[in-house]
Amino acid sequence: MERVAVIGSGFAGLSAACFLARDGFEVTVFEKNAQPGGRASVFQADGFTFDMGPSWYWMPDVFDQFFGEFGKKTADYYTLERLDPSYRIVYAAGDVLDVPAGVEALCDMFERVEPGSSRHLLRFLEEGKFKYNIGMRDLVYQPGLSVRELLRADVIKNTFRLHVFQSISAYIRKFFRNPRLIQLLEFPVLFLGASPEKIPALYSLMNYADMALGTWYPQGGMYRIIEGMTALARELGVRFAFNSPVEKLVVEGSEATGVVVHGEFQAFDYIVAGADYHHVEQHLLPPSHRQYSEAYWKKRVLAPSSLIYFLGIDKKLRGLLHHTLFFDEDFRLHAAEIYDRPQWPSAPQFYVSCTSQTDPTTAPAGCENLFILIPVAPGLTDTASIREHYLQRVLTRLEQLTGQSVREHIVYQRSYAHQDFIQDYNAFKGNAYGLANTLWQTANLKPSMRNKKVRNLFYTGQLTVPGPGVPPALISGQVAARELIKTHQEFVH
Repeated sequence: MERVAVIGSGFAGLSAACFLARDGFEVTVFEKNAQPGGRASVFQADGFTFDMGPSWYWMPDVFDQFFGEFGKKTADYYTLERLDPSYRIVYAAGDVLDVPAGVEALCDMFERVEPGSSRHLLRFLEEGKFKYNIGMRDLVYQPGLSVRELLRADVIKNTFRLHVFQSISAYIRKFFRNPRLIQLLEFPVLFLGASPEKIPALYSLMNYADMALGTWYPQGGMYRIIEGMTALARELGVRFAFNSPVEKLVVEGSEATGVVVHGEFQAFDYIVAGADYHHVEQHLLPPSHRQYSEAYWKKRVLAPSSLIYFLGIDKKLRGLLHHTLFFDEDFRLHAAEIYDRPQWPSAPQFYVSCTSQTDPTTAPAGCENLFILIPVAPGLTDTASIREHYLQRVLTRLEQLTGQSVREHIVYQRSYAHQDFIQDYNAFKGNAYGLANTLWQTANLKPSMRNKKVRNLFYTGQLTVPGPGVPPALISGQVAARELIKTHQEFVH
């Protein structure tokens, strides 16, 4: 059996490991931390359980497709619940908008906010569905190795229907005028790595995923997905080595011969790097076998990092749903301070996940579990005083906007930002969401999934194709495994 080392046990690494093991490879996953999951880790403290990374379960069909490849269902590993309302947006004290589940209820809500807009919403979602079907069921499964992947007849024929050369900001305004609805529709692209004026309208497919396919929650938390994937991997024969950071890739000629872990060399026939691409290439590979220079990496446009607070509250809170977005400050200013003039934000928007609203197992009885996230620019200087400053600002607004005391009821708190992403995940510039999905960093313009100087080294995850997010990570692992298998078959024959 051919031996494969997978570096990193995030969604992409686990996905690649499962597909390779299914096809007869002997797979070992090396994880620098004590548990699987990468950015999707979990921790428990004082009776509270906190998912540390992704908190939105969108595009359920991608998860279904992944487990279906192995004759399984998501229900074999975790129980899903559709959230209704999907989430709440707070525009000001007493001014909230609950986004309902289901297109019919959405039409009613849009009609109340902007009379006559429901028919525009149906057309907007229909166009988003078309993009979703081409994008998420076809284009994202391409390895990004050649521009020819984009020159297929169906893509060329539908170029204008995909709105690749129009910004999503301008596109949304063709349909809607109400600023509250515009903000609602622009928010999903905030984490893609540019302001809505610079993100292609192709990504209205995310609005379709949000509104038509729904927002879901795996009972017990998002880490249940990692547990399910890890269990599947073990069933397929994958071995795991935790607390085992890969220190070096050993290369002879044009082949990697193995990895060094804990100072010892271990031989492998293939390597799939699911860890941070920049770290693997610039720190684990010898300079002679790196595809990209440090100057290249410095020019990459990254998606945001995050300043996160995990708070345990000793009472039940009013005014929060499972997902609540606080849009009471200037969206444009915050986006500019992430992407155009990178700096700590003047007046940040923020997001609160309160899983205990849905799942009482995540907090002690009568308590709440809060995950507060502020999207911020990568590469900022991250200090304890800055974290404390923004915590107090967010708590003040949270109290004012929901009309209740929160600060004095905190019984547990922990912060997480750039330095933690670097320490825990070797994240380039402390990024949280990978490479920005701008037009010039799409498909074959992203860092390559294959190393042209090392024929048996492959990359997967959020700094290569198809891009950031949990569903794309699952797909990235599948595509990397497919490319490895294809290379192996060509080599054998």
